[in-house]
Amino acid sequence: MKHWLPLALLALSLQAKAVDTYRLPDPAQQKTYESIISELRCLVCQNQTIADSNAELAADLRRQVFEMLQQGKSKDEIHQFMTQRYGDFVLYNPPFKAKTGLLWLGPLVFLMIGFAVLVIFQRRKKKAGTVVFDKDKQERIRRLLSENTENGEQS
Repeated sequence: MKHWLPLALLALSLQAKAVDTYRLPDPAQQKTYESIISELRCLVCQNQTIADSNAELAADLRRQVFEMLQQGKSKDEIHQFMTQRYGDFVLYNPPFKAKTGLLWLGPLVFLMIGFAVLVIFQRRKKKAGTVVFDKDKQERIRRLLSENTENGEQS
């Protein structure tokens, strides 16, 4: 019974990696194919490339890229076709444009806002910890402390 568990786990792991792969006769074209599918985002998964995704749409996109390469289309033509059809979001690294500016600058803006909030809280905490007295109050406090110390020594 304990020998079946490793075999079952192996079968499940092989099934989880059941992503179809296409082989092109030209090694340069194959390299281009692998490059393109690793640069296109799965529109269903959104956090995976179509090379990594098991979704049906990703399989269709891989097939489409394969067929376009067989037809002699270039990498740029395939990228252009995909972005015309699905928008810049299909690219895992979208170009910097007005539409995609938030994607590129958003994390930096949030980081700067977080840093500013941290600085403001630190300054407020520092101000709250220090009590500022004018010279008259400081002198009165010194006098009271010295009197208290003298009275304490006499007791």
